[in-house]
Amino acid sequence: MTTAEALSVIPAAVLRNLSDKLYEKRKNAALELEGIVKHLTSVGDHDKINAVISLLSQEYTYSPQAHNRKETFFQKAFFSNKHTPELQGGLIGLAAVTVGLTSEAAQHLEQIVPPVLHSFSHQDSRVRYYACEALYNIAKVVRGDFIVFFNQIFDALCKLSADSDANVQSAAHLLDRLVKDIVTESEQFSIEEFIPLLRERMNVLNPHVRQFLVGWITVLDSVPDIDMLGFLPDFLDGLFNMLSDSSHEIRQQADSALSEFLQEIKNSPSVDYGRMAEILVQRAGSQDEFTRLTSITWINEFVKLGGDQLVPYYADILGAILPCISDKEEKIRVVSRETNDELRAIEADPAEGFDVGAILSVARRQLSSEWEATRIESLHWMWTLLNGHRSEVLVFLNDVFDTLLRALSDPSDEVVLLVLEVHACIAEDPQHFRQLVVFLVHSFQHDHSLLEKRGALIIRRLCVLLNAERVYRELSTILEGESDLNFASVMVQALNLILLTSPELSDLREHLKQSLVKDAGRDLFLSLYASWCHSPMAMISLCLLAQSYQHASSVIQSLVEEDINVKFLVQLHKLIHLLETPTFAYLRLQLLEPGRYIWLLKALYGLLMLLPQQSAAFKILRTRLKTVPSYSFKEEKVARTSSGIPFFNGGGGLQISEDSNPNENSHDMHNGINFASRLKHFKQIQQQHRLHLKSQAHSRFSSASSMKEKFSVGFYPTPTGAQVQNSGEYRSYEDQKNQNNLPQQKT
Repeated sequence: MTTAEALSVIPAAVLRNLSDKLYEKRKNAALELEGIVKHLTSVGDHDKINAVISLLSQEYTYSPQAHNRKETFFQKAFFSNKHTPELQGGLIGLAAVTVGLTSEAAQHLEQIVPPVLHSFSHQDSRVRYYACEALYNIAKVVRGDFIVFFNQIFDALCKLSADSDANVQSAAHLLDRLVKDIVTESEQFSIEEFIPLLRERMNVLNPHVRQFLVGWITVLDSVPDIDMLGFLPDFLDGLFNMLSDSSHEIRQQADSALSEFLQEIKNSPSVDYGRMAEILVQRAGSQDEFTRLTSITWINEFVKLGGDQLVPYYADILGAILPCISDKEEKIRVVSRETNDELRAIEADPAEGFDVGAILSVARRQLSSEWEATRIESLHWMWTLLNGHRSEVLVFLNDVFDTLLRALSDPSDEVVLLVLEVHACIAEDPQHFRQLVVFLVHSFQHDHSLLEKRGALIIRRLCVLLNAERVYRELSTILEGESDLNFASVMVQALNLILLTSPELSDLREHLKQSLVKDAGRDLFLSLYASWCHSPMAMISLCLLAQSYQHASSVIQSLVEEDINVKFLVQLHKLIHLLETPTFAYLRLQLLEPGRYIWLLKALYGLLMLLPQQSAAFKILRTRLKTVPSYSFKEEKVARTSSGIPFFNGGGGLQISEDSNPNENSHDMHNGINFASRLKHFKQIQQQHRLHLKSQAHSRFSSASSMKEKFSVGFYPTPTGAQVQNSGEYRSYEDQKNQNNLPQQKT
């Protein structure tokens, strides 16, 4: 039918009143139109009904949208180019037609609904308001038949939820509630078609849209026949994103929805943990505290429930957990630790997708964390992997070894001790043991502060974990051929001090005490001897510990003027104090039999003669020697000087350690040890050190001379004779120490 024919059905007054500003007139016009359509429906005249709908759609709702179109005769006649009242009238009319159609409305929805939806995007808020009202009335009539337009309606409602006009928002909310009711009742609703719409909008930041989306998620999840849990990975990230919203209400709604889904996951026999785990891992690193806590809580539950499904994601999960172990929020720390323990307790098989390399990489990366707790747990993971999957870990050893060595410089003692445990676990294999010790020596060589601050801790702990004798033998072998003589000397001095003072090395000291009577002690003594040659004082200490007193005396006698420097005296000062400790109690008791231990006395007197008389060490040793009895329990006669120092007119009896004959050449061999050959080797090494020191001094002198040549003497006044200190002036050991700012040795 034509427009004119449609107008013949509907009186002009009715059409005019549909857009009147007075509510009563609009209401009455809608009722009249409703009655007309009811009559047409009752007689089955659908052609006229279609003409009426077409008139309201084409001439009222659509045409004003195209502003460049010419107005129709009908528009000029009735509305004088006022488009908004026309649109309002068209929308009211379409709603009235739907009501009039009642049960027949479904077959005309393809004509009725699109014009209404089109009006939702109109720039005039009044049009948008009436579109909501019209669609509300249409939906009440058609109910479930309305679902075919659900996607378009949802899209329109999503936009209207954030409308700038409060009245439009209010109308949209009413319509939204009705649509939700219809959807929950309908069997035609397709969740598969709806999820893409939801996913596209989940990252919108507008708070009104967010509330709208959470509302729909909650409603649909409450419908038993709709499986929202199965599609949770599609919108889970968006929900987590809302947890950091500035609006408390939105955060609360999102949290409530997430809590409900988590409860459903616990009760569900089939859940896609993998896809969601990826999302949770990302959210665990959020800047928002509440988001981190929620994601870690979810991960905790997933680890407990997920089982085999999560095996491929263990590395990612661990990467999320380890930083959170050091979180500033206690709740996050507690849940993270619990999750970490749960994850580490799971026995996973690499054949089932357990990626040892990926997990090891995460632990190595987190070992560089600024937080101590995270570094500690990273090391626990390395240790766990080594114990459970040793062969797989050793494949990646080159990737982690340098990181582990750098960790030995960690400011935390607990971290360093754990690093050593990991190293010790690796070093159970001989080739890796050698590699560890070599790398360790190189680390000490390139980082002297590491040796100074952590050397004792590292060496002592390794001795406990890997057997002290094994560690010391390997270190000695490496240092024996060390080309950096200065470092070799410093390293040997450090090892010697640890050997003499550490409780962990008491068994090693006991072996050395038996060097002259047992093969095991002899072999250990010889293995250390070659490297101990780098330090005269370390060598003397080793000989005293091994009760090789005659050789100790020979070493002391072999020292020349160049060996007696400040560094040597500092080391000697330490040794004298150590002689007063329980370590050397056996030596002090042997002084009760001076006739039997002549070479011990001679060695101690040699040390006394090397010390400056004004030094504290001289006074300590001199006092000790004064206490040596003038007779032994075997009646050896010992004379004393007027000062109380004992001297001997010969000597009877045998020492435990060596021949009693004071002739230095008489102890060439004892228990298979060729002391003459050993002494010769010691002298050679010391000669290398002297030449090295001379070379260094020459280099410094040459460098200083070249610097002087670069500057004119006029810039620097020549010091007078009074200003030049007499280099030959005698200074006591205490003076030397004060000048060089040497540390005072504590007893």
